[in-house]
Amino acid sequence: MGQELMQTRLHDWHVRAGARMVEFAGWEMPVQYPTGPIEEHKRVRSAAGLFDIDHMAQFRIGGPDALAFLQRVQTWDASRTDVYQAHYGLLCYDDGGIVDDVFLYHLPDHWIMAVNAANRDKDRKWLEAHVGALDVTFQDISDETYLVALQGPKAQAILQRVTDVDLEALPFHGVAEGTVAGVPAVIGATGYTGEYGYELFFSADEALHVWEALLEAGEPDGLIPCGLAARDTLRAEACMPLYGHEIHSEIDPISAGLKFAVWFGKGDFIGRDALLKVYLEGPEYRLVAFEMVDRGVPRHGYEVLADGMSVGEVTTGLFSPTTGRYVGMAYVPATYAAVGTDISIVIRDRPRAARIVRKPFYVPAYRRG
Repeated sequence: MGQELMQTRLHDWHVRAGARMVEFAGWEMPVQYPTGPIEEHKRVRSAAGLFDIDHMAQFRIGGPDALAFLQRVQTWDASRTDVYQAHYGLLCYDDGGIVDDVFLYHLPDHWIMAVNAANRDKDRKWLEAHVGALDVTFQDISDETYLVALQGPKAQAILQRVTDVDLEALPFHGVAEGTVAGVPAVIGATGYTGEYGYELFFSADEALHVWEALLEAGEPDGLIPCGLAARDTLRAEACMPLYGHEIHSEIDPISAGLKFAVWFGKGDFIGRDALLKVYLEGPEYRLVAFEMVDRGVPRHGYEVLADGMSVGEVTTGLFSPTTGRYVGMAYVPATYAAVGTDISIVIRDRPRAARIVRKPFYVPAYRRG
């Protein structure tokens, strides 16, 4: 018998709402609701969607040496992230391979690190193993903390109806402490969809109350619950990496196009020399975006051909609801990574023509203008 799947506090709500539940990273999660993933995707782009993302894990890092610890174990220069700001970073092995990608939320007396669900135990052990003599308090707060994401152009208006935080004054990647539907919460102006929106941390005991309050507040604006399928197509259109696909232990952040989250100037950190070598010499492989020329649906793991040779494989492939095209991402040798390069994707044993295009397929709201 397989291991019993974990369930979030909203599991029964999802089932009652008609969600199709699937296994994901050891959790039973809603992949879609009766509205369907295409409509959920489009609703996030045009109005707003609400995601249960409590399968993700959260660590609380505090103590006098919290900053020194973060500088050591992850790639971003955390000293540049002021109190009430958030930033993306990566945990790396000594050889530059990625342990996980994380988000850091800086609060007055501690940090919250949000990590991928599948990596909770690995990340916790990895981080605890590197505390050493530093005066750091490290807590896994995943079980008592709930996490939901409200994303889309109408997210601010919806959330403002149920929070005492002035959202107009909260910039992109800003963090605030206040209440949501009367419940104490940490609000991060962050997300994983390419839209403006918020990720909300609050007591797990209040999950149903906050979830239903948000849906009620957003009903006039067309807010709907959204599942993992829409979350995946939304992030893929914006070319945001997914652990186990674009990033993993055999890939480094430079090759993955994540140099913006690596800050060599801060001093030593785990993996620094290996990453600096890749940066200075140039990656052997690069993550590229491609668009299908022939008809066909690219999928994760499909072979990529160039000049009649096997040169890589697809990391993510999908139908893009926003653009109406079949697109994907793949690692290819740097010599084949230029925009406009013709490649082929092997679909059902047949090479189908594709072309490398600029990333992303959908320009996130916060990168426009």
